[in-house]
Amino acid sequence: MKRHRFRSAVPWVMGLLSLAATPAVLAQSPPLIVVEDRGGASALPYYQALDLQPRAGDAPPPRIELPRMPDRPFDEAAMLPVRSASLSPGDVVRRVIQAPGLTPLFLVGDDDRSRAWLRQRAQALRDLGAVGLVVQVESPQALAALRALAPGLTLAPVSGDELAQRLGLRHYPVLVTATGIEQ
Repeated sequence: MKRHRFRSAVPWVMGLLSLAATPAVLAQSPPLIVVEDRGGASALPYYQALDLQPRAGDAPPPRIELPRMPDRPFDEAAMLPVRSASLSPGDVVRRVIQAPGLTPLFLVGDDDRSRAWLRQRAQALRDLGAVGLVVQVESPQALAALRALAPGLTLAPVSGDELAQRLGLRHYPVLVTATGIEQ
């Protein structure tokens, strides 16, 4: 009977020894080989701020500064003026794109061409459930005037530079759907 108990204890002891040896094995593992480095910034400061590993010496961990709370709450007026350097009013050639699941959106500015386009297409834009991005607007009053032209449509002030780059746009007003770009 004693022999049987000893045999059942052997796997447990072996498992315990292998767990104890794991740090030693990891310390002897070969260094990390970087296959490709595309540049960028080191993430080391972020990991150090988490204080996940013991530090060499007695240096205290870095103090993490909390951002100051604004004196007043942010509102939409704080986002203005909005200027999109890579976009201007102009003609847009219709083309096909494939962006399944994309919510229809449109880009307009505070200019005569955009106002006329918005008046003419407001109902069709509402029917599509399109969201409007106002890519050129100077003041809250100008934004309110654009919204008055198209009640029931969401119009949000936002820079359109990155979107223009990704979609190859140079001009607005424009409608972007899951299947195409058109004016």
